[in-house]
Amino acid sequence: MFLRILLLIYFISVSYGAFARPVSYPEGWTFMTKNNEDINSAHIHYSPTSKYSLGYRIQNFKHKKYQLHALHYNHLIKRWNKKHTQANFYTKSGIGIAYSDYENYDSKKKIGGYIGISSDWETRRYYVSYENVYSKSGNFDDYFKQKFKVGIAPYIANYGSLHTWVMLEVDHNPESKSSIRYTPLLRFFKGTHMVEAGISNKKKVLLNYIVRF
Repeated sequence: MFLRILLLIYFISVSYGAFARPVSYPEGWTFMTKNNEDINSAHIHYSPTSKYSLGYRIQNFKHKKYQLHALHYNHLIKRWNKKHTQANFYTKSGIGIAYSDYENYDSKKKIGGYIGISSDWETRRYYVSYENVYSKSGNFDDYFKQKFKVGIAPYIANYGSLHTWVMLEVDHNPESKSSIRYTPLLRFFKGTHMVEAGISNKKKVLLNYIVRF
């Protein structure tokens, strides 16, 4: 009986918070696709332990007309578990090949990579996260970006029910002409699936999907 209670607590904690995190439960797989006005990406990773994950990530950069295929690594540096809150701090990095057949880049390949941090704090009602990334792919691209997200759950759902979050995502790209973008969005998750959908202040669609298995 005691073991069942512990397992229930564990899976509830996974259900409420783990979707947005870059490391899954031990021996868990995650597939995600993220799409906004700048990048379409797909990413699959495996977590041997609750401390790190390894995977493959492909990113298609719409404006710069190139792709980056990378071996991706996430590492949990620190987790704070409190009675009603949890916080996490991660590093995220990747290295691989950037490819473009656009104009003068005809079928050119370059070494590409990126590194960044990710952190989050949440309760069953409130959510806050921050992440950044520095990426360089030969002479195709060289940039720094950061993202801040806040959210609130309009209701507290039971385990196994549909969970809903109302969120605001703020992206900062110092090199862009309009360096700050705001995207109100809705997050829904149930079981092992999560969907995020929103429209930015530039009237561009954001659509993300994550599944754990």
